[in-house]
Amino acid sequence: MMKYLPTLFLLLFTTYCEATVVKGLVTDDRHNPLPYATVLIKGTTTGTTTNAAGQYQLDISPGQYTLVCQYIGYRKTETVIQVGSEPQTVNFALLPVNLQIKEVVVKAGGEDPAYAIIRQAIKKRAFYQQQVKEYTCMSYIKGTIKMKGAPNKFMGQKVDKEDMGVDSAGKGMVFLSESITKISFRMPDKMKLEVISDRKSGGGIGMSFPAFISFYDNNVSAVITQMGPRGYISPIAQNALSYYKYRLKGEFLEDGRMVSKIRVIPRRKQEPLFSGYIFITDGDWRIHSTDLILTGEYQLELMDTLRIRQTHVPVSGDVWRIKDQVLQLSIDKFGFRMGGNFVNVYSDYNLHPQFGPKYFDNTFLKYDSAFDKKEVPYWDSIRPVPLEEAEAKDYHEKDSTARANRLAAMKGNTLDSLRKKQKPVKVMDVLWSGVNRKLYFRRDSSIQFNTFHLKGLAQSLKYNTVEGLVLALEPRLQLNPGEEKQLKISPFVRYGLSNTHLNAYTFVTYSSESRIRTRYGRNDWTVGGGKRVSQFNQENPIDNIANEFYTLLLKENYMKLYENWFAQLRYSRTFQTNDRLTVGARYESRIPVENTTDFVIFKNDKKQFTPNHPDDLAQIPFNRHQAFIVDLSFRYQPGQQFIEMPDRKMPLGSKYPTFEIAYSKGIPNVANSVVDFDKWKLSVFDNMNFKLFGEFRYRLTAGGFLNDRNVQIPDFQHFNGNQTFYNTRYLNSFQLAPYYRYSTTAPFFLTANVEHHFNGLLTNKIPLFNRLKWNLVAGSNAFYVNDKNNYVEAFLGLENILKVLRVDVVAGYQSQDDTRIGVRVGFGGLFGNLIKANQ
Repeated sequence: MMKYLPTLFLLLFTTYCEATVVKGLVTDDRHNPLPYATVLIKGTTTGTTTNAAGQYQLDISPGQYTLVCQYIGYRKTETVIQVGSEPQTVNFALLPVNLQIKEVVVKAGGEDPAYAIIRQAIKKRAFYQQQVKEYTCMSYIKGTIKMKGAPNKFMGQKVDKEDMGVDSAGKGMVFLSESITKISFRMPDKMKLEVISDRKSGGGIGMSFPAFISFYDNNVSAVITQMGPRGYISPIAQNALSYYKYRLKGEFLEDGRMVSKIRVIPRRKQEPLFSGYIFITDGDWRIHSTDLILTGEYQLELMDTLRIRQTHVPVSGDVWRIKDQVLQLSIDKFGFRMGGNFVNVYSDYNLHPQFGPKYFDNTFLKYDSAFDKKEVPYWDSIRPVPLEEAEAKDYHEKDSTARANRLAAMKGNTLDSLRKKQKPVKVMDVLWSGVNRKLYFRRDSSIQFNTFHLKGLAQSLKYNTVEGLVLALEPRLQLNPGEEKQLKISPFVRYGLSNTHLNAYTFVTYSSESRIRTRYGRNDWTVGGGKRVSQFNQENPIDNIANEFYTLLLKENYMKLYENWFAQLRYSRTFQTNDRLTVGARYESRIPVENTTDFVIFKNDKKQFTPNHPDDLAQIPFNRHQAFIVDLSFRYQPGQQFIEMPDRKMPLGSKYPTFEIAYSKGIPNVANSVVDFDKWKLSVFDNMNFKLFGEFRYRLTAGGFLNDRNVQIPDFQHFNGNQTFYNTRYLNSFQLAPYYRYSTTAPFFLTANVEHHFNGLLTNKIPLFNRLKWNLVAGSNAFYVNDKNNYVEAFLGLENILKVLRVDVVAGYQSQDDTRIGVRVGFGGLFGNLIKANQ
């Protein structure tokens, strides 16, 4: 592709020089503009789409042409034009189609004639879905999102409307972008996108990814998975008659072909279904155009409505493809009211591209080396959809502001203004919300900054039966030593008021981007040392907040601790493929500690705190000792696809599972180390989306000790139990298992965590649940060490409660114990999954 770019730009420049502008306005018979109407040169896919004001513009070489204008629900109009060297205006006034309704006698048990048409379209669906085995085309995308209103406060915080780019009423353009992308496709699932040019108002990368929506697919993905993880059932899907009702609204003649306008009506609410209209041609039963809508009543998430309008046109012989597609969205959530349009114009279809044998590689999206360097005249010459007045204004103002900021950054007074712009630190910031400061400085004629964060002192407070009330300082300093380099310094200081122990340690992490041969990767070096408090299970199965709640209110101290002087060095290489190699060594001088307080808020003489030494491991001594351990791990996911930028590749994901192998070696006789063991673990995990049938997630692990000559309690294989009501480690824990009862040094163990998220399946048929959009989740967690050490639990729950929460009812079984029943609460659902990801 790169070697042809000079020729491509030469052709574009020549076309621009020789082309003549043909522009105009498309209206209805009452002179109302028709937004997003299709205008093209007859016999080609060269054309454009009108903007929201009904305006269009085409650059055409001199000659005679037939311009075709069409709009859903209106009669297609053609006009012959003679293009010379002077610009000309050609307006279109479209008339509504004269819908003719056949006289139909519906007998008892009969049906609307639309059903016969839909059945024919369903029969032809697979043919049209696979008709084109491979193709290339060009795609122009223009995306706009306008804010129509915004609250003054959100979740107690003031909304900075100036930073959002809107006025005091919360109105204004918050997103505007354009792009030109070449699309290459080969059946069944090979695709490559090459971004020729991309522009975003104010700078940055815009929306370069075309929204591929094919109603010939049984299951239609609407833009992004989060808007509907189950996908949506096409009106002509194989099983569509079970989900939709149809009404024939009329027929009209176009180019000698009868076209039927059919209303699509969902049979039930809370199913992933469209409503609106689909137009089917008579005889060949193909899609002529669509005007379909998704709403929150039909499992659309994030948005209130999403309208999808498509126009299909002949490309070659019997082949029709999408000429233009318009997505219109509206959002009214939490006081934020937004509306947006994403216009896709497809052109230059080539149905016989003759791809080379290695054309489709692991690069899915590739940006040209000059994708973001096109000037305004280029966009004015190549843009198929004219800018609206508000869009032109937004480009001018935000691009001008961006240029002014770049120039200002080179002046001496910019640093002072940036420093003064930061809000002063308040007492409540130090005590509760935390302090965040940017420390600006100048490097190589540009302004850089370091960041400082201090966690609120009140939020840093901790409580446990070993230390009592813990006062802590948790600052973090992130330095910017150079391009693609980062230095993080994270000191931790904690003082226990009950045991009067001071623990302090620091981690320093240096990160840099580097090449190995021609591939980029990230190197992370971490060194740490000092004195700290650690849980016996180093995966920290219980967090501070949960432990404090149970300790102070319920008199149950689940967190078991030891102190240790330590030194640690770790190196991690994250490869361009997102695979990761980690090597580390750590030394600990481990010190047993005991409970020093029994303070609780609500006294309960029927309960006693358990010793700090885990009860279930009481027979295993834990004395002061030293341990030197080397760790090695590697994570690998095959089939990784990439976004290729001009200077590097970024991983995009894979349809295959991720594999992870880890090995730890306890080495004796190094600095008095007594540990002597070899421990291994192999895991495989994945999320599998089955669309209508939900999403299946799993994690399978096998491991054990090859050598267990001297294994201390912190080095055991601990299974992440949970004895609290709260859980978020759904694929790496056992919701009802005790924390240390099943810990082992056995030569082999197996664990399995599986769960299925129904994403609205089944619950969408239950009153109230379907309106609340609470979704069913079910699964099981199990491990096996031997006949006496094994555990299995099954759970059934609801998630997406308030879009955030998940509640499970769990039954746990172990051959040596009675069956346990419990309830667990955590994060799950649309926003809950985002919270888990951040954690």
